[in-house]
Amino acid sequence: MIWLVIFTTALVVFVNRYLFLEPSLPIKLSPTIKKLLGFSIPAILTAICGPIIFLDDHGFREIPLNPYFIGAVISVLLALFIRNTLVSVILSLLIFMLLKQVILS
Repeated sequence: MIWLVIFTTALVVFVNRYLFLEPSLPIKLSPTIKKLLGFSIPAILTAICGPIIFLDDHGFREIPLNPYFIGAVISVLLALFIRNTLVSVILSLLIFMLLKQVILS
C-alpha cells in the first residue's frame, strides 16, 4: 500500500511538472499565475519545517534552548551570505548536529 501511494504521488507530481514545464505543449500561464506559483515553494517549506522547528511531542519547544530554531536561523543566515546551496546545506547540517549534541546532552 505504501509503494502504491509513493508511485501515485510521484506520477501526479511528474504530470503536473511536465504539463507546466514542457515548452512544446500549448499550455501557457499568465504572468500573474507564474508570479503566484512562485510563492508555492516557500509556503510548502514553511508548512513542512514550521512544526518540526517549533513543536515536539509535548507541545511548543522552548525557544532559547531549541537547537531546531537556532539551526534554522543559522541556516537562513548561511544561505544569505553563502550563495552556494550545497555548501550552505552541509554547513547547516553540521552546525545543527553540533548544536543538538551540545544543547540536548
